[in-house]
Amino acid sequence: MVERREFLRAGVGAAVGVLAGMQMARGQAGGEGKAAAGAMGAGMRGIGARGEELMVHRFGVNYTPSKNWWYCWNDFDAGDIARDMDAIAGLGMDHLRVQLIWPYFQPNPGTVSGAHVKRLGELMRLAAERKLDVQVSVFTGGMSGFTFRPPFLVTQEDQARFYTSEGFWKAEQVLIVELAAMLKKQPNFLGFDIGNEINCTWRGKPREGDAWMDKVLGLMEKECPEQVHVNGVDHQPWMNGSTFSPQHLAERQRIVPLHCYAGFSGALQHGGVFDPASIKLMAGMAALVRAYGKDMKKPVWAQEFGMSREWVKEKRIPEFAEKAVTAGIEGGVSWFTWWCSHDIDRKFEFPSLEYDLGLLTVDQKVKDVGRKFKELAEAYRGKAVKIPARELAAAPTSWGRDEAWTWLMEWMK
Repeated sequence: MVERREFLRAGVGAAVGVLAGMQMARGQAGGEGKAAAGAMGAGMRGIGARGEELMVHRFGVNYTPSKNWWYCWNDFDAGDIARDMDAIAGLGMDHLRVQLIWPYFQPNPGTVSGAHVKRLGELMRLAAERKLDVQVSVFTGGMSGFTFRPPFLVTQEDQARFYTSEGFWKAEQVLIVELAAMLKKQPNFLGFDIGNEINCTWRGKPREGDAWMDKVLGLMEKECPEQVHVNGVDHQPWMNGSTFSPQHLAERQRIVPLHCYAGFSGALQHGGVFDPASIKLMAGMAALVRAYGKDMKKPVWAQEFGMSREWVKEKRIPEFAEKAVTAGIEGGVSWFTWWCSHDIDRKFEFPSLEYDLGLLTVDQKVKDVGRKFKELAEAYRGKAVKIPARELAAAPTSWGRDEAWTWLMEWMK
């Protein structure tokens, strides 16, 4: 099995009541009726203590800017961003996940780029105007096969001490506090993600990673208590305990984000794209989360999932989206966030797999999979999550890909 990063370098009833009240208010204010019943965004801050919204289906995208990829933080054009937001809203999405390229936002341990924070604020405003909530991934890290490390985190020693160094933690606090001061004022700030699959860029021992995660999430919760904050790792910690323990990931987070790719997780070693291992991957991983957390009601978020035409013919990707999301709905997954919004412009050099994962082309044309994902959003968004009343086997007692897949395949039967 080739891991994603290695591959890329190589080539509930209460929720319904709450939602209904929100929808009625919106419909009365804007006269949007049926449209308001589907929309969730721009006003979902304040998830707070009850968190009913965590058990209502939502649909969104991992935003990839169409014109300048995430280099746009350095060459920002609000018009380009606005056009992207229009296209995303046109698909019926209610939220985005955006990536802050860490060295752009924090070029020095003690300073944060005011210009970049201002640009993030502009993106938040443009998204809010289109009723799109935004989750912000902070310590990124690794994106689309490239690595972005701040100038003060580049040596092998830095790699080894990332999760334990007090100096690094001091710098990280500077960035979190500065971002929080701006973002907590935004009506559509959904919350922080610690980073984009941070375990792929900086690796450590699970006990060290767990302790660091507690500190980071604790600070985020202190600075922005009304939002929901997560650690968006890939499949590896769940399958082999890499950097973070699956037990702590399941227990510590209010909603647990999962990255579920058939081509990277090992699913394709257990059948084709349309066999249970791939189609039921999100549902199975949700069950595994609940087994590790010993909590059948734990909300789960499919924060990253998608399909490449390098794994299946492009004309069948909409079929995969429908089957996988439907299985996820049946498995009690709350939120679905496709990777990604737009294809990547081929003027940039990226691994070939990365170019065509979008719901939209770089010139804003809706792809077949985009139309299908819109249909799914219209069918399920705003409905209460139903978790299967099914007894789960105990989670694996030892960490390893084989143990995880043995558990998953047994559940999928």
